Order: sequence, then C-alpha cells, then structure tokens
Amino acid sequence: MSQDVILIAFGVGVGLLVGMTGVGGGSIMTPLLVLVAGVPPVSAIGTDLFYAAVTKTVGGASHWKKSTVDVRLSLQLAVGSVPAALGAVWLLHSLQGSIGVSIDTPLIAAVAVAIGICGVAMFWQTVSPPAVRPDRAPRHQFIAAIVSGLLVGFVLGLTSAGSGAILALLLIAVFQLAPHSVVGTDVFHAALLLWAAAIGNMILGNVNYTMSAFLLLGSIPGVLLGARLSVRLPALAIRLALAGVLLAAAVSLAVKAGLPLPPLALLGWFLIVLTSIIIVYRRVRPTAAKSVGEIA
Repeated sequence: MSQDVILIAFGVGVGLLVGMTGVGGGSIMTPLLVLVAGVPPVSAIGTDLFYAAVTKTVGGASHWKKSTVDVRLSLQLAVGSVPAALGAVWLLHSLQGSIGVSIDTPLIAAVAVAIGICGVAMFWQTVSPPAVRPDRAPRHQFIAAIVSGLLVGFVLGLTSAGSGAILALLLIAVFQLAPHSVVGTDVFHAALLLWAAAIGNMILGNVNYTMSAFLLLGSIPGVLLGARLSVRLPALAIRLALAGVLLAAAVSLAVKAGLPLPPLALLGWFLIVLTSIIIVYRRVRPTAAKSVGEIA
C-alpha cells in the first residue's frame, strides 16, 4: 500500500473522530505520522498543525453561523495562546538547530506526555463532568483566559496536541460555559491558534504540503461522516473510546522514546485500558441516559 493511500486513510480515521467528538485531531494524527508513517517528529508536528488549521477553520465557520461561539472569550484566550504557540515553535526550531536530530527522542517524549494528559482530561470530563453554571463567568475572566491560553498555546506549539481536550475541560470547569457553547468556542479558538502555529512552521519549512493535501483529502469526508454518525452513536461510548486511544497512543510514543516496556507489558496496558473503558461505560451509561431524559 502506497504512502499516499495510507495518508488518506489516516485523514478519514481522524476526521471521523473529530466529527463525532469535536476533539482528538492533533492528538491522534501526530502519533500516526510518527509511529506508522515514520515521519520525523518536527515535520510531523508542522504538517499536523497546518492540516488541522484548515480543518478547524471549516469547523469554526460552521459554529460561527450557528451562534455557538463565545467570540469575546475566544479572543481573550488567543491573547495568551497565540504568542505562547509562536514561542514554542521558535523554541523547537532553536533546539533543532543547536542539537540536531538528537531532539527527536525528547520531542517524542513531550508529545507522549501531552497526549497522555489529553487522554486523562477527556476520561475525567466524560466520567465526572464539572458542574456547569451557565452565564457565570469567573471573576477575573481576562486573566484566567490569558493564563489558560498560555498553557494551551505552548503545549500545542511544541507538540501539536492538547488544544481540544484540555481547553474543553477548562471552558467547562473555569469559564462555566454552557455545553452548546463549549465545542463552538473550542473549535473557533483552535482555528485562530492553529493558524498562528502553522504559519510559524510554514516560515521555518516544517510543513509537508503534499502530505497535508492527502490528509485533507481523507479528513474532509471523514469529518462530514463523523458529524452524521455522532447523532446515532452513544456519545459516552465514543468519548471513552477516544480517551482510551489517546492513552494507548501516549504509551506507544513513550516506548518509541525509549521507555523500557516489554511487548507483553505494552499489550497488558492496552488490555487494562480497554477493560477499564468497558467497565466505566457500563456503570456510567444508565446515569448518562437518565440525564439526557431529564434534559429532554
């Protein structure tokens, strides 16, 4: 199978996840490019950021039309996230220039940590979502937004992961956004942030445009199909499954970075994650269904 076909398949798979959950693009694509396609980490991150920027722009425009975007909060977040992302891109380029290919291993480890945090955040948000009090913003929202933006922007600029799951958790727990505004604000802000980080990588020559084109060729129909499937499949099961994929990807990257984990231990980890997801889903499903019934 040619690499072009593999890239299109990657795009379709990640597009399905993004369409069904609204998150997971960068957290899944970078591990696929590094682990399966063998793309160097710096190029994988730059290409992923460019590809994700185009995808999120389409999604952001859609949410803008649906009036599900808190524009003020998105711009406040961008005040912190955009400079932080550009700073992370510059830092990555400086390290690459000073120590060369030896940056690959610590960079893969950093991506593994970021994706692991995303997996834990998504798992926690799904199993024990923070209480939401609509229209009750934090007392110092601007400062909170800048600090949150700095965190998310730096992690994304350095690893291409984290802008979705981590920010979604912050939007609920810190900024008390109503559920219908969380995804829209998250995607709209992600578009602003991703373009800043992508342009930085474009200037530095870290983007493979041909690879991005094939990824987009698969992701666009994948996102559209995922959006349709999202209303038919149990949202709880989808999000728990994605959390499991993120945790598995984090450990796989950690092994590639040199974590001394034998194959049997790696297989055991995957089985533990899968078993935990099934057990949690069975326990939480009745409560989730009851909540949906009460809202309806």
